[in-house]
Amino acid sequence: MGNAIDKDKYAPGTIKQFDGMTRSQQICSRCIYNDSVPRIAFDEKGVCNYCKLSDAIKEQYGTGSEKGLLSLQQILAQIKKDGRGKRYDCVVGVSGGTDSSFLLAKAVEWGLRPLAVHFDNTWNSAIASLNIHKVTTALNVDLETYVVDNKEMEDLTRAFFFSGVPELDCPTDIAFAEVLYRSAAKQKVRYILEGHSFITEGISPMGNNYFDGKYIKDVHKKFGSGKQLKTFPNLSFASFLKWTVIKRIKKVRPLWYIDYSKEEARCFLQQSFDWEYYGGHHLENRLSAFTYAVYRPQKFGFDNRNWSLAAAARNGLMPREEALAVYNQPVTGTEELRDFFLKRIGVSMQEYTAVMQGETKTYKNFKTYKMRFETLRPLFYLLMKAGLVTYSFYVKYTSKTEGA
Repeated sequence: MGNAIDKDKYAPGTIKQFDGMTRSQQICSRCIYNDSVPRIAFDEKGVCNYCKLSDAIKEQYGTGSEKGLLSLQQILAQIKKDGRGKRYDCVVGVSGGTDSSFLLAKAVEWGLRPLAVHFDNTWNSAIASLNIHKVTTALNVDLETYVVDNKEMEDLTRAFFFSGVPELDCPTDIAFAEVLYRSAAKQKVRYILEGHSFITEGISPMGNNYFDGKYIKDVHKKFGSGKQLKTFPNLSFASFLKWTVIKRIKKVRPLWYIDYSKEEARCFLQQSFDWEYYGGHHLENRLSAFTYAVYRPQKFGFDNRNWSLAAAARNGLMPREEALAVYNQPVTGTEELRDFFLKRIGVSMQEYTAVMQGETKTYKNFKTYKMRFETLRPLFYLLMKAGLVTYSFYVKYTSKTEGA
């Protein structure tokens, strides 16, 4: 691909150029995570703990092996059994992206009767919306879409922007989770299928990237318009316990069990449904695109492309040197995303510059459920073992806060 790559340039412990500054960094000898990643550690061979965590998950789930396929078959059989006599036997969250579109198609192929559920945060790209329509129509799958009031979403987005925290688009993730739980409960089904793959999407570092329903409420209270959020489906702690402990709704990630390739999935979708690629991870939604391509890199120095690029390197999907070379290329198209964002939420360039150059904060500056999750860690361990919360949720939400 293009010019030859100097492999020694990316050896662990060498000097690397970063944001115009030269600094000494240790880089994992297997992936591309370096010592700026929160809570990273390296063994004597230079392999980071995130690579080892990925290996542990792969072993636990039997990803891509006979063990994994057998486990998935057992799960599918139970879903079908529990869904007898019901219109649907599971709920599948769809965004118009590769993973969720592919998962919906696989669910039908596996003989499930899914209800597709989409949360429209009013920032969808036209491509994403059309992809959802194409796939659900071709598969003859019912689609349920929850559309939040656009003025409320703009108010909430402005609040998070002016608060100075990294999680600009986290209200979407929280709301989507609540909508999926509501849909499952309404249809009296116990299974939500999520299109997440740690093999292709990677493992997010355990640091200051955290959010929950109380966090969203406090940020909006302090930086929002003061108007009540009437249509935004926030996920409170009480609601979460209702969905998991009382309703016992399980989240299943089938892509953790199979040999999943995002490239092959994309080709399959394009050939089968005339599905259209939107240009990159998170780019199917314009708020997510702005968050990951502009806001987080420029204000916080976070370039989250390293999540998927590190995953590609550690799992042999891309040569490590190539992943590093891609990571060291600047993100393009940022001015267009910035201008769209400013116009959408009504922020002047002067206000924008002040925020981008201003103080940075984290969830620790706001009220959250974090301490409650940590205190109830034994409960959530049992819920994780019962399949009622995901392993990644258990690790992220119940692990003791760094520095606490």
